[in-house]
Amino acid sequence: MSNDNNHNKIIRVENLTKTFESKKDSLHALKDVSFSIEKGDIYGIIGLSGAGKSTLVRCLNLLEKPTSGKVIVKDKDLLALSKEELRLERQKIGMIFQHFNLLAQRTVLDNICLPLEIRGIPKKERQAKAMELLKSVGLESKSGAYPSQLSGGQQQRVAIARVLANEPDILLCDEATSALDPQTTKTILDLLLDINRQLGITIVVITHEMRVVKEICKHVAVLDEGILQETGTVSEVFTNPRTHAAKRLIYMGLSEETEEEVAKHVG
Repeated sequence: MSNDNNHNKIIRVENLTKTFESKKDSLHALKDVSFSIEKGDIYGIIGLSGAGKSTLVRCLNLLEKPTSGKVIVKDKDLLALSKEELRLERQKIGMIFQHFNLLAQRTVLDNICLPLEIRGIPKKERQAKAMELLKSVGLESKSGAYPSQLSGGQQQRVAIARVLANEPDILLCDEATSALDPQTTKTILDLLLDINRQLGITIVVITHEMRVVKEICKHVAVLDEGILQETGTVSEVFTNPRTHAAKRLIYMGLSEETEEEVAKHVG
C-alpha cells in the first residue's frame, strides 16, 4: 500500500489479534482484524454482545495491548512508542463510555477541569475553558451541580465536554448511548454530529444498535466472534449485506423479533 493511499488514514489496524489466556483455556477475542479509518469520518463498528467490539476499541488506544498486529494512529505505530510518547498520543484519543465515568464528588465544572488540571493548566484558565465547553454541550447552567443531580443524557454531555478539553483528534465511543432512552440518544447523536462537523474530529462508534449507525455513521465494519466480516459505507452494507453476520445484525436492527426468530430468516 502506497503512502499516498495511507495519507488520509488517521487509524490503520493491521492483522490485529487479541487472545486472553487463562489457566483453563484461551479466548480469541480478535482474530487477524485489518481495516482503516479516514480522517474526519464517523466510523461504526457493529456486532452482537461478545463479538469483540469493546476489546477492539480498547486496542485502538492500547488500553488493551494486542497479542499481535499493529495499531497505527496518525502514522505512528502505537506499539512501538515509549510510555511517555504513548501517554502524549492518548491525550489526542478521547473516549466516552456507556456509564459516563464522572467523579461523583466533583461538580460538573470540576469534572471537565480534571484533564486540564492533570496537564498543569492554571485554575483560572482551565475553569474558563471548562465553561466554554459546557456552553458548547448546552449545560452552562449546570456548572455547580453534581453528577447525581443530572439526567443520564446530561451526564453523557458532561463526559463529552470533559473529553473535548484535551482537544482530541479522535473520539472513541464505546456503547455511549446504550444506557439512554431513544429521545436522549437522538440528542447525543446530534451533538456528536455537530462535534464532527465543527471540529473535524474523527469519531469511532462501537455499538450493537443499528439505528445509531444509520443515524450518524458514514462507514461501518461488522464484527462477529472476533472476526471482521465486512466493511463499507453504511448504505452499501445495510442495503446489500454480503455475510451471514451482517444480514443477521441488520435484520435484527430493523425487526422486533428475537435473535432466534431472526436466525430462521437468515439461515
